[in-house]
Amino acid sequence: MNFDDQLHRYFGTTELMSLRPEALAAGAERMRVDFGLETNRERRFALWALMHMLGVAPDLDVAFKEEADRESARDFMDMVARAADD
Repeated sequence: MNFDDQLHRYFGTTELMSLRPEALAAGAERMRVDFGLETNRERRFALWALMHMLGVAPDLDVAFKEEADRESARDFMDMVARAADD
């Protein structure tokens, strides 16, 4: 998954700062629908990671059935938090 491609797919632009709140909400809803339908673990995780970075990701216990996936998500969250601190 290419980051810019995903932004364009869900929001129609790669410039999120230019979006009106209703366009951001509509794109987030499309992401939630696709996330719920996605069966490929890697694609599902990548979509969750994008949703997390946008603040619209579901809780880990809802998002992932496998403990390994939840642990990977926790690791990702920690990595993002450390990067934000730098």
